[in-house]
Amino acid sequence: MQRKFLSNLAFLLFLNLLVKPFWIFGIDRAVQNEVGAEAYGSYFALFNFAFILNVFLDLGISNFNNRNVSQHQHLLGKYFPRIIALRFLLAIGYFILCMIAAFVLDYSAAQMAMLSLLCFNQFLLSTILFLRSNIAGLQLFRIDSMISIMDRLLMILSCGWILYFMERSQPFQIEWFVYLQTFAYGSTALFALFFVLKKGGPFSMKWNPAMLLLILKQSLPFALLILLMSIYGRVDSVLLERLLPDGKEQTGIYAQAFRLLDASNMIAYLFAVLLLPMFSRMIKTLEDVRPLAEMASKLLLIPAATLGVICWYYGNDLMNLLYDSHVTESGKVLSLLMLSMIPMAGAYVFGTLLTANGSLKQLNIIALIGVACSIVLNIILIPKLGSYGAAITCLTTQLLAFSFQLIVAIKMFEFKPGLNTLFLIIPIGLVVLLGGSVSQLDWRLASLLVLSTGGILTLGSLIPDLKTLKSLKSK
Repeated sequence: MQRKFLSNLAFLLFLNLLVKPFWIFGIDRAVQNEVGAEAYGSYFALFNFAFILNVFLDLGISNFNNRNVSQHQHLLGKYFPRIIALRFLLAIGYFILCMIAAFVLDYSAAQMAMLSLLCFNQFLLSTILFLRSNIAGLQLFRIDSMISIMDRLLMILSCGWILYFMERSQPFQIEWFVYLQTFAYGSTALFALFFVLKKGGPFSMKWNPAMLLLILKQSLPFALLILLMSIYGRVDSVLLERLLPDGKEQTGIYAQAFRLLDASNMIAYLFAVLLLPMFSRMIKTLEDVRPLAEMASKLLLIPAATLGVICWYYGNDLMNLLYDSHVTESGKVLSLLMLSMIPMAGAYVFGTLLTANGSLKQLNIIALIGVACSIVLNIILIPKLGSYGAAITCLTTQLLAFSFQLIVAIKMFEFKPGLNTLFLIIPIGLVVLLGGSVSQLDWRLASLLVLSTGGILTLGSLIPDLKTLKSLKSK
């Protein structure tokens, strides 16, 4: 399973590193520079508002389905047509809920109009994730990898043409950005549906209330977990926009720094996409999950620490390279936000392991603690410190949640300190020490030194796994 994980991870990372940096830095960043911090900040707050509530589009069905199809592939034909029927009902409920919540929060008519389209985009995105859960559950990781980058590739082509090549009589509008997302998500959903029908179909829509209730009952713990994690991961931008007089601008500043965290998070999330069905299969067949979890930890945590060190020392320089305004403020926010990537990376391994194990009660309790911490700290710190207060809250909450997940996983799967632990802790310590030692050099040279060292140490940390790597070479 380690061999399968490494080979599929390499392919998935190759595709995403080929496409997503162009999306993040060439398109998303360029849009913010074009429309300004205030307009983008308003969009960013509405996007995260729709994102938090999108759990009601799915109610945990995709995670449940991924785990279930991984362990019982013959059930795809039974579950898929019934879940599709249910998802249309959930979409209607989601839209109504979003509109009611937006009315309570006193959003303007223009914000309500944009939110409506963003809600539809979330429906399309949720549909893509559900279709991908079936593809990943069938262990078709190469196809899933290609679908994972298709929407971003379409955005690069369409939005890039408008931004860089089309002659325009007016400045780029944030609404255009949302319309192009609709096109990209819709096209990707149709493409993913084609593969699900090809591999598991044909299907016919079926309405079976008894089975739907059973599916909902089994998936609701997943839904609660996703909702709670979405709240403590995304509520900061919503509260920034609502709590401050200059909330839109502060949210735009926060979004500038958050973009790099989100970019790193996209890569870390790819590990979870592969790990969930693999862990699920291994747990069912009573295989030892610890070697795979330890390998994934090294591949995620050492690079996360490397990026955190670089952004801690050179946040202002990075923001100055990427943006036209609010560089100092967003640089300060970035220095803290990127440290949050370390616990977030760990959670993608151990939180995914607990999810595959069905330990939803423990995960939901941890997520509830994270929500309470996030909301309380944001309400206290945002009025005093603005976007920097939101960054403090993000780091604190992520550290707290990961610590509890790690403790539960260690106890449940009997992880014990050993050679793998040393090969994780020592490289992280060396990266931190190197970052401090070269901080007086030119930031570009210092960043390159830290990044290169982090990459070498990541590969070196796999020495205890040489047996696995040799078997990968020989096959």
